Amino acid sequence: MLDRIRSLLAVAEEGSLNRAAVRLRLSQPALSRQMQALEHELGGALLERHSAGVRLTHLGNEAVRLLGPLAAAVESACAQIRQQARGHRAELRVGYLGSAARRYLTPALVRLREREPGVRVRLEDQSPGEQIAALRAGQIDVGLIGQEGRALSREFYTRKFDTLRLVAALPTRHALARRRSIPLAALRGEVFVGALDREVPGRNRWIQDLCRKAGFRTRFVADGGSITETFALIAAEGAVTLLPDYFAREERPGVALVPVADAWAVWDFLVVWQRGALAPALRALVEALQPRCRLDRAPPHAPGKPRKPAAD
Repeated sequence: MLDRIRSLLAVAEEGSLNRAAVRLRLSQPALSRQMQALEHELGGALLERHSAGVRLTHLGNEAVRLLGPLAAAVESACAQIRQQARGHRAELRVGYLGSAARRYLTPALVRLREREPGVRVRLEDQSPGEQIAALRAGQIDVGLIGQEGRALSREFYTRKFDTLRLVAALPTRHALARRRSIPLAALRGEVFVGALDREVPGRNRWIQDLCRKAGFRTRFVADGGSITETFALIAAEGAVTLLPDYFAREERPGVALVPVADAWAVWDFLVVWQRGALAPALRALVEALQPRCRLDRAPPHAPGKPRKPAAD
């Protein structure tokens, strides 16, 4: 039926079966048969002849008014589908952590634009928890998530694209705040600020595992809902926490970030995307992120087997 609607629109614009047939690259008899079939399908005459050619009947005008936008929408949808089939998705929806945008996302998008100039990118500044929910709902195509993404490997494709050193976030008045670096064991006896599980799933467990490996158990005094709230709690409560070092650029009044010296204390950054065929645009973004592992700065694991975690 779509072909017959296109033909009706061409006849309406040309005012002539002959000219419309030339435009559509059809013979006039074939076009006439299409019009007759459409009239039969719609239940009335759409065209009437006059000395200069043909013109629309009242029903024909209504058909053009109602079916014209529909045909245009179908054409647009088909064009987008053809783009996707060629790997040029009309829109790539990317969830990301705002704190990581400058270091990772911005340069990756520059490389993506060079390789796939026809792709539109929609960016969503989201917490890890929001990204996970959006991935599950099909609202984003790819997310830039920290260690929290490891739990998603059965649902989505995941790939590590960087390994970061850790920093200890301390109140500026803390005795360790002016040190150039500290071992993680130096935080024994401190109280920690964690993260709300709905915002950063698994973050508190990650901190607990690191502290166990350093030989002590973690005591949490509060959970922050955002990095701003976390810094405020550290300054107000005299507490500490562990963070990947990309937070060094964040404004943090009253908080010092001191590098953690232990080479095994690292944080992995993951890119997570929907399962299925990997379109070229998405592949280009993943590959733009991939070569950024900075393992020359620190090995991802200490030699030997990690200590078995103590029971809670």
